[in-house]
Amino acid sequence: MQTCLITGISGFVGSHLAEHILSEHPDWKVVGTIRWRSRHDNIEHLEDRVQLYECDLRDPSAVERVVKETLPERIFGLAAQSHVPTSWIAPKETLDNNVISQLNLMEAMRRADYPIRFLVCGSSEEYGLVHEEETPVKETNPLRPLSPYGVSKVTQDLLGFQYHRSYGLHIVRTRAFNHTGVRRPAEFICGKVVKQALEIKQGKRERYSLGNLDAKRDFTDVRDMVRAYWLALEKAEPGEVYNICSGKTVTIREVVDMVSGIAGVSNEVETDPQAMRPSDVPILLGDCSRFKLATGWELRYTLRETLEWMWQWHTASAK
Repeated sequence: MQTCLITGISGFVGSHLAEHILSEHPDWKVVGTIRWRSRHDNIEHLEDRVQLYECDLRDPSAVERVVKETLPERIFGLAAQSHVPTSWIAPKETLDNNVISQLNLMEAMRRADYPIRFLVCGSSEEYGLVHEEETPVKETNPLRPLSPYGVSKVTQDLLGFQYHRSYGLHIVRTRAFNHTGVRRPAEFICGKVVKQALEIKQGKRERYSLGNLDAKRDFTDVRDMVRAYWLALEKAEPGEVYNICSGKTVTIREVVDMVSGIAGVSNEVETDPQAMRPSDVPILLGDCSRFKLATGWELRYTLRETLEWMWQWHTASAK
């Protein structure tokens, strides 16, 4: 039985990727890294089917030990500080966590005496300042990150390219645009909107309190995203970079309107100054034709279906 290693398995995307592999690829063994303080809520239902390793990925010896003990044929690099606003509060920690962790994984991969495939899970935040005439964004677009998080993902991306070119490692780079679904923390916009809609429904608040409603985003269901990650290591070319996205954009205001319709509540919004970013990316709309051509990947879920799924999950969890 072959083994895949998911760093950050207890996180939002990591837990969904583990579910996908266990369900769709049962001939693969799933191993995941967690930190000593990691919450297990997202993977409680999986813990009897996966093998967990406590590991600080910033510690090279700890990473080396995990790779040597588990001997993974595939590594999905999902562990990260992924909250953009937090990266302004803690820029050093964001860079340390995201860059050094990946560097240690690639070094362990380089020293292994057998072939390993590695997925660098990048982000559309790498593009940062995108001009209207540059959309939909292709992989060739200039990288102009507007946050420490974006800078950390550019660094991970380019490290992946360098390790492929320098050492011939099988490394595929992806740039995922916004993705959402159940278990997405409420700090992220779709989860925040759904959570606040539930509070309005329950009479705990009168209206939404949000930041920039004009920002345009390209949302993908997390279930579609993890299928894409698996296909990236199955079929994509090592050393190459691929956008993963829906190819459609909506404003945050449109997300609010959609959720309000699903929940049956008012769509009134007040501006929360604390939610406004020092520099915001005005539009993120991607072109993923290159990835589709390489892998045959297609979307299975619409944004409305994703938001309905999230609403049902939040309301059930509140009972």
